[in-house]
Amino acid sequence: MKRSTFIILCLEGAVLSFNVAASAALVPSIAADFALSQFLVGRITWIYMIPYGIAALIYGPLVRIVDAKKIELACLGLFSLANLAAFFSKNISSLFFARFLMGLFGASVIPLGIILIAKHVAEKNRGKFIGFFFGATFIASLTGLFLSGIIHWRLIFLIPAVMAALLCVVIYFWLPSFKQDTGALKINYLRAFSDKAFVRIFTYIFFISLFYHGIQQWLAVYFSAYFGFSQFLISSLITLTSLSGVFGEAFGGILADSLGRVKAINLGITLMALSVFCLLFKLPVILLALLMISWGLGWTINHAGLSTMLTDLPKDFLNEAASLNSGIRFASGGLGVTIGGILMQKSFALNLVFFGVCLVILLLVNKRLLMVRRSA
Repeated sequence: MKRSTFIILCLEGAVLSFNVAASAALVPSIAADFALSQFLVGRITWIYMIPYGIAALIYGPLVRIVDAKKIELACLGLFSLANLAAFFSKNISSLFFARFLMGLFGASVIPLGIILIAKHVAEKNRGKFIGFFFGATFIASLTGLFLSGIIHWRLIFLIPAVMAALLCVVIYFWLPSFKQDTGALKINYLRAFSDKAFVRIFTYIFFISLFYHGIQQWLAVYFSAYFGFSQFLISSLITLTSLSGVFGEAFGGILADSLGRVKAINLGITLMALSVFCLLFKLPVILLALLMISWGLGWTINHAGLSTMLTDLPKDFLNEAASLNSGIRFASGGLGVTIGGILMQKSFALNLVFFGVCLVILLLVNKRLLMVRRSA
């Protein structure tokens, strides 16, 4: 894969991710502007996630018959218009509809990025490409999160609208055609689930995403209720998980190539489990900051190793794997948030112990669970 092609893929991931984390942080501002309940406005997260998870299942098989360049050009253009619609939204209904469209068209970026890396990068180097690809998404997400605190909420949607439009021009003139990858339409989800390696990997993805989001999405509540921290300190600690993730994705990709996919995954989940159990203690802020860095590194090292492993699956299932990766992560993440909320209401310690033990169990079984055969 040419360097210019990879840079364009990274830019696509960055544009997609710019306002993902920021949107949740903007809920109070949007609610104040529209004079609505924050709980009502908070639906902008799920209204984005649901169509994203469903639409992601379509793009993998679709790229078999349509040039990936054409798909990306069309989806990115429509993603730009959806963000522009959010910028001009007059009421919450129009904003919800714009967010729905963002999820629908933005869902193409990650699956197609994984597919193109798998097909056009040598197996020994895929981890590095996967790591830097997702690293770009973390940098953009962190940037959007930072800007959400200092600029008007509408600008958080205008920026990706403009950037996506400019990127469409870049794609049109400089992204090469992938027409040579096309052929007959095949949808291999049923066949893929008959493959043991495929089932094992996605079983792992389901559980690791569930456990991660069961903790991650409730950290702010934990720091507020248990430690009594201010909003600024809470936000700073949460931001460290994203900041460390920028390095974790790149480092995890390198480890996946040098040490092997499973060893990189094991290192990541070990850091996650240790961080969770340490959170049980009322530690000084500086140590909590280090734990947030460790937690973020663990998740992203694990994510990079696992995403690289997807590229090693049989080529017949690659497109389905890339699409299902997004769908499964969104579905299980939502379930994890729900379970975590139930446990947190009973006891903060119960939530941390439950998911911490689950992470340890997953670590103990994943050597067998993640046994996959190399692609031909």
